[in-house]
Amino acid sequence: MNAGNEQWRITFRRKAKRVMARLPADLKRRISQAIDQLAVNPHPPGSKRLVGAEDLYRIRVGGWRIVYAVKDDQLLILVVTVAPRGSAYRNL
Repeated sequence: MNAGNEQWRITFRRKAKRVMARLPADLKRRISQAIDQLAVNPHPPGSKRLVGAEDLYRIRVGGWRIVYAVKDDQLLILVVTVAPRGSAYRNL
């Protein structure tokens, strides 16, 4: 958890931005809310560290997964991919 009231900065990889742009409005809103919450707490309840990756985590939003990297020294969260459950972990 972050000390004090620092706000984490969120950035997206190009692939994640493209996926977000094509999502239906309702799903896009739910995923955006989950990502916005990462700025407050980058390790929310239900987040899991990916095995074999030092700084990659995932959170679930329904049948979708948000894979993100946490850069503690920069207070930065990089959204790596947003994908359906079955394909979220390919090509990381």
